Amino acid sequence: MTDENEPTSAQAADAATDGAADGDGIERGVLVEARNPAANEVPFETVTAPAKVMRIGSMVKQLLDEVRSADFDEASRERLAEIYERSIVELCDALSPDLQEELHMLALPFKDGEPPSIGEIRIAKAQLVGWLEGLFHGIQATLFAQQIAARQQFEQMRGIAPGGGEGAVIDPRLIGGPGASQAAIPDRPGTYL
Repeated sequence: MTDENEPTSAQAADAATDGAADGDGIERGVLVEARNPAANEVPFETVTAPAKVMRIGSMVKQLLDEVRSADFDEASRERLAEIYERSIVELCDALSPDLQEELHMLALPFKDGEPPSIGEIRIAKAQLVGWLEGLFHGIQATLFAQQIAARQQFEQMRGIAPGGGEGAVIDPRLIGGPGASQAAIPDRPGTYL
């Protein structure tokens, strides 16, 4: 089913750049991990090309909407099956081995030799959309946890107790409030804004 003129998945991955654009029109790769692996450990639940996964996910969701609203002839169903199978291959290029294995376990191939029914296509695409939505939620949760950890680290560097924004107790002697002793405050000619 592969053509010698078609690029391999590795060549296709090299040809496409994925990630966030910096405003200069060039996309850069982003690595999203569920946890920090050790140096000798294979990354766990990583998405190396989130932009690619988002694009494929959007395409599959749009195709699912189209499949729900129209009837297709045999040639159309064959084409939808090809798009589905190609989407799985392209998604696997952007996923870690454990996520690839999970996707392959869930995304079973259609029967060879006969086009799938429209019901089979709907079920397969709905299952893929559901799996991708779960993956996106996992990415969002990971990014949120990373933001919280970075904020806590920043607050520790600034000397503020975690969560100590408003309502934090600060010794008035350090800021020159009503309880400040004159010995603790150097001579200052006035208030600076």
